[in-house]
Order: sequence, then C-alpha cells, then structure tokens
Amino acid sequence: MEANYNEEERYYQAKKQVNDIKGFYGNLIAYIIFNGFFLILNLMTSPNELWFFWPLLGWGIGVLFHGMKVFNYSPFLGKNWEERKIKELMEKENQSKKNWN
Repeated sequence: MEANYNEEERYYQAKKQVNDIKGFYGNLIAYIIFNGFFLILNLMTSPNELWFFWPLLGWGIGVLFHGMKVFNYSPFLGKNWEERKIKELMEKENQSKKNWN
C-alpha cells in the first residue's frame, strides 16, 4: 500500500512539474511574440522614442524568475543552501549539547 501511494505521489509531482514547464514555455512564447509586436509597433509609430524596451525589460525579469522557479535554479538561497544550513544548525546544536554534558 505504501509503495503504491509513493508511486502515485511521484506521478502527480512529475505531472505538476510538466505542467509548470509547459506554463513557462507558454509564457516565453507570449513574451517573444508580444515584444516582437511592440518592437514593430514602436518603430512604425514613433521610431525616435524607443519605449518597447520597458515592457521587454519588465516582462523579461518576470520570465527569468519564472524559469528559475520552474527549473529549480536558485543561485542564492536554493535547496542546496537550505540543506547545508540545516546540517550546520544541527551540528551546532549537537556541539552545544556535548559542551553541556
């Protein structure tokens, strides 16, 4: 029973991850299409004022963070950092217990 539950849980986790990846690629495709449209619109209507950079930059930051979340990339406070910090805190606690004994 436990193995079956584990297998089912793994399936739903994998399915969720696939849906998250699909969502990211949908966001990326919309980003490319709409910002291409904004570029063309900007160059056709007011080529002296390049405003298309602002939505490109703002939405691009959102796409970047979306991709980092979906692909589990966090250079600062990611899962590896969490695991290292947990081990460090547990070791400190063990040391303090040893010092009291």
